Amino acid sequence: MVKTPKEIEILAWLQQAVISFNVQEVEKICQIVLEGQFDVYRCIFEGLVAGMEEVGRLYEIGEYFVPEMLLCADALYSGLELLRPHLNVHEQEVLCKDKGQVIIGVVEGDIHDIGKNIVCMMFDIAGFTVWDLGRDVPLEHFIEAQENHNADIICLSSMMSTTAPEIKHIIRKLKERFPNVKILIGGAPINQALAARWGADSFGKDASHAVKEAIKLIRWLHQEPRE
Repeated sequence: MVKTPKEIEILAWLQQAVISFNVQEVEKICQIVLEGQFDVYRCIFEGLVAGMEEVGRLYEIGEYFVPEMLLCADALYSGLELLRPHLNVHEQEVLCKDKGQVIIGVVEGDIHDIGKNIVCMMFDIAGFTVWDLGRDVPLEHFIEAQENHNADIICLSSMMSTTAPEIKHIIRKLKERFPNVKILIGGAPINQALAARWGADSFGKDASHAVKEAIKLIRWLHQEPRE
């Protein structure tokens, strides 16, 4: 659906309100969204979530710090609380509770975790159960977590070109041990071609895209028999 000029304006307002960690402004704009019957799903992902992704960028370049990140997250969740009940039936299914189980971590040698943290937040919004292993995670910890939780998806992240190739090795080992698990990867040095070459089941180019890809993987799992 093509966005109207007013909808484009509202999406920009929502993004800026999250970036400015202005809870009152977020709530005010969400009321406008509901009264004007704008696309609620789009306002969540292209407004609130897009704003939080920009917050992640600001953190990476040193303009924002952890306190600002937490305040921005509060603003995002205040808007989500207002908008989520007004999603239609199909969208509620996309953003339902107990959608799936995910293990996520930044691979060994890489301590850059802000992108991973935002992805975790988006998974939470979408109703996934998430086990966050943190950063600089060795292969053995991914294996141990999967043995303990039997997750549907393992998400691997790397923001460094020097550590990204480790993902190929991790995917091979995880697939050998857990042939039914789906693997989703992401990070600055990674693209769709690399994901396919390394044997990943999917690639997330940003937080919103990662959630959409995870939902697709869950649907595939529901169609396939699992041991």
